[in-house]
Amino acid sequence: MYPILFKIGSLTIYTYGVLISSAFLVGLILAVIEAKREGEDPQKIMDLSVYILISAIAGSRLLYIMISYKEYVSDPLRILKIWEGGLVFYGGFLMAIAVVIVYLRKHNMNVWKVGDILAPSVAIGQGIGRLGCFFAGCCYGKATSVPWGVIFTDPNTLAPMGIRLHPAQLYDSANGFIIFTVLVVLRRFKKFDGQLFWTYALLYAIGRFIVEIFRGDERGFAIEPYISTSQFIAILLLITSIIMIKSLRFRSKD
Repeated sequence: MYPILFKIGSLTIYTYGVLISSAFLVGLILAVIEAKREGEDPQKIMDLSVYILISAIAGSRLLYIMISYKEYVSDPLRILKIWEGGLVFYGGFLMAIAVVIVYLRKHNMNVWKVGDILAPSVAIGQGIGRLGCFFAGCCYGKATSVPWGVIFTDPNTLAPMGIRLHPAQLYDSANGFIIFTVLVVLRRFKKFDGQLFWTYALLYAIGRFIVEIFRGDERGFAIEPYISTSQFIAILLLITSIIMIKSLRFRSKD
């Protein structure tokens, strides 16, 4: 749609970067507020959030490069241009989890309690961040004739121009906002630590698997041409989430 928000001389402000930054800021504010409510140290949550941001960007970019390496063979320097888009959520999600576990163990913090604090922030961050993908044109959908399809015309877009496409980015954005709403409601009835985090993972896996059906960009297949890499990860995450929810619920009762 509008990859470039505005220009000031030679300085170019990309819509993608602005929305990704906004996603992080909103998520951080919500996490700090929830940390205070749960009796956790807000400063530690803020520090952890910075580590999550760095690891999430690195992991997301790394996985995207791995499955879309052909884009960078002729121009390797494009790997550094993350403002153009090109991040795979699961790569960032998995790397961020590893960083979180290390940080929480170092500071003797409850992993699942902190996970519940951060889960709504991740969901709303996803919702806002995917709007950035929409404006940049990355993660675009398949060609379609549905009336809500979108046609990209900006020459700076990363999506094919002049073709009506499924707004797959908006589908994923809606998925994030819906999950955020569910988690905020579920928080009032929480029965055990980890419930919100794994509910997020469960719902995201389901939503992402569905959204992948409408994706039209090159993103790699685990079982070509039926199951994309993200769908395969979604299946594993779905199974893991169900097991963890049942396990943590059983432990809390025990």
